[in-house]
Amino acid sequence: MSQEFYDEENQELVRTAGDEEHGRRLDQVLASLYSDYSRSKIKKWIEEGRVTLDGRVCTVPRTLVESGMEIGLTPEAADDYLAEPQDIPFETVYEDKDIIIINKPAGLVVHPGAGVPDGTLMNGILFRYPENAHLPRAGIVHRLDRDTSGLMVVARSEKAQNKLVKAISKHEVVREYEAVVVGVLTAGGTVDAPIGRSRTVRTMMAVVPEGMGREAVTHYRVLERFRAHTRIRVRLETGRTHQIRVHMAHVNHPLVGDPLYGLRRKRYIKGADEEFNRKVTGFPRQALHAAKLMFIHPSTGLEVSFESPIPDDLNELYAVLRKDLSEHPGEYVYD
Repeated sequence: MSQEFYDEENQELVRTAGDEEHGRRLDQVLASLYSDYSRSKIKKWIEEGRVTLDGRVCTVPRTLVESGMEIGLTPEAADDYLAEPQDIPFETVYEDKDIIIINKPAGLVVHPGAGVPDGTLMNGILFRYPENAHLPRAGIVHRLDRDTSGLMVVARSEKAQNKLVKAISKHEVVREYEAVVVGVLTAGGTVDAPIGRSRTVRTMMAVVPEGMGREAVTHYRVLERFRAHTRIRVRLETGRTHQIRVHMAHVNHPLVGDPLYGLRRKRYIKGADEEFNRKVTGFPRQALHAAKLMFIHPSTGLEVSFESPIPDDLNELYAVLRKDLSEHPGEYVYD
């Protein structure tokens, strides 16, 4: 088992399972990691939704751990904050007795932790849907990075939550994103490269050698080419932490504005005006939006699909990139 560290963005203590943990039950692994706590306490942590495997909430203590899995635990200090309702603004796209589809704004953290004790999406869910207080993590079954906008599904019943968690783990939930990357892509493609925790910067993920990380597959296609950037549509086949950001940086096309994986690619574009430099080079977040969710409804058994409109800041980014291309027709900047 790797050394424990605190993931500030996802508000969790994180360890990576080693070969000695492969095939063991999650509650047994946690019991060996946190031997100062009783088995009943550990079981309670899991059932409360305070434990994740590879970024997905896991509420079943007997779940088998695999080598390379990221085991996340919401810190004990966060207990007092988990059930605090707060009037946090967010858009509800759809709701019924079993599910809520939320359009998360950029900048909103999904759940509380030691670094962000309140003001999160979870606090907002508990305010708007107080009955969700009895569900692990208030019904949250997956998450988006703080600065990624777009669609999330939240459960409203234990049955729905269990089915959604299982569907996500089996890669049965379709998730599509819009993104803007640095550089001009000539065609779409697939990145099939395992992802694990970076050995040099523990708060970052990285493409790692086969056998040292988790399988990760990202499909992308070109929607629009600009002079030195590309707008793409991305579909996740797997759902690893920071997967799109890591994979696109791996193929030398990091996301515009990505503070972790794109800094090395900030560069001067010949002929770009002041507005371009301010709004493109200085884009304040990773240009990533969860645009589509499609899955089997946990109660009806029917396929449901939801789409989110492109947020204003991304539309403004597209407009500046289109303007730059119109002023420099045919002057594509290839690496």
